Amino acid sequence: MVRKVLIADDDEGILALIQATLANDGNVEILMARDGDEALMIARQRMPDLIFLDLMMPRRDGLEVCQALKNDPTTASIRVVMLNGLSQELEHQKAVYDVGADGCIAKPFGPLELLREFEEIQTVDTSF
Repeated sequence: MVRKVLIADDDEGILALIQATLANDGNVEILMARDGDEALMIARQRMPDLIFLDLMMPRRDGLEVCQALKNDPTTASIRVVMLNGLSQELEHQKAVYDVGADGCIAKPFGPLELLREFEEIQTVDTSF
């Protein structure tokens, strides 16, 4: 089964790193957004299985995007992992506890952290 992953970050290097890390898996469709409004639009239209969402983005920050997704019943089940370049515990807590993110990865991060999150969606049984 092909899994859709949305990478939302305004840093082209981060987009390229995550895309390169996941591209070796033949069962992934990678979507990209460069600001919060675009991330929200793509998430609502394409319904990805996983979103890597940067905390600090233009137009709408990651916290706002995550909160909007988690408050909408049609997108609430999408797994959202925040990418936090601030590396402050307070920002991590805001992301996970206040807006409902499913996880948070501090920048800089390695490929193994990304793959762990991707593998998490691979193990979810979507058949009811």
